[in-house]
Formats: sequence, structure tokens, C-alpha cells
Amino acid sequence: NLLPLLRGVWSSQRHWHADEDEFVYIVSGEAVLVSDAGEELLRAGDCAAFPKGEANGHHLINRSDVPCICLEIGSRSPNDVSNYPGLDLKIDAKVGEFAHRDGTLYPTR
Repeated sequence: NLLPLLRGVWSSQRHWHADEDEFVYIVSGEAVLVSDAGEELLRAGDCAAFPKGEANGHHLINRSDVPCICLEIGSRSPNDVSNYPGLDLKIDAKVGEFAHRDGTLYPTR
């Protein structure tokens, strides 16, 4: 996934994957990687990897005035569960359901 991040844009909410490795590479510009370890500035040519099952909520934020282009690589595992530690949310790809962290499903519309 080639992801353009304009000034002030987040790549997503902070998240981690139960069954999908994730790798990001900064093609151009710069972005701040926010993870459980804190914040780190990534510039063009820098990369970061997030092993599946490692509970390290992360996302990128472009705090610069210049657009950032980021390459995100993952397998899109059909068995993945995405966890969002800053929110009361997890998403189970197998069933396409949104649930609270305790497993209680959000109501469907």
C-alpha cells in the first residue's frame, strides 16, 4: 500500500496485528512513528517493522509541512485480529466484526 500522508495526517489509529507482520518504509518526506516505545522521526529511506502478535500499538503522523509518501507492506491475513489500544476496539478479519476489547460485539446497523 503506497500511502500519502499530507501535513497533519495520521496513517491510522494506533494499532497492532495478531496475525500479520507489518513493515513501513518512508519513500519521501518524513513522519513521526508513534509506538508504545514513544516517538521516533523517520525520514526518507528509514523503515520500521512490527512482528505479528507483538502488542505494540503504532501509527505514523506527518508533522512536517511537506507531504510524506510511505510504503506499507503486510499480508492482509484473513485470520488477523487488529487491536487498537487507544480505543475500545478490535476487528476480527475472519468475520468482519467490530468488538470491544472484552469481545462484546458492537451493534450492527
